[in-house]
Amino acid sequence: MGNTVVVVPSEKNPLCATDMYQIFQTSDFPSGSVNIVTGNKDELSETLAMHMQVDGIWYFGSQEGSKKIEENSISNLKQTWVNNGVNYSWSNLPKEIKIKPLYKSTQIKNIWIPYGE
Repeated sequence: MGNTVVVVPSEKNPLCATDMYQIFQTSDFPSGSVNIVTGNKDELSETLAMHMQVDGIWYFGSQEGSKKIEENSISNLKQTWVNNGVNYSWSNLPKEIKIKPLYKSTQIKNIWIPYGE
């Protein structure tokens, strides 16, 4: 089975994300590869952090919420990326921080293949 993304959109403006769902339905995305769950961000994020089938979680919210995510993800060594309550202005950030989502969203694995005698 492939990777699945669970998105918890903004509580104030969830319609942008739910409108994206129509685009996912009509595209070549495999069914179920993107799941949009609306509701209270902190409650849903905490549940996802404790879920054993979730491999990683990104959380952008309060410092208390970030701490809960980090604590609840320890049980299965889930990869996390939290902002610890710091709000970033993405348009004015240095390049090093702007490319951080690329590093956090990829995983490099080395495979050793012996050959010869």
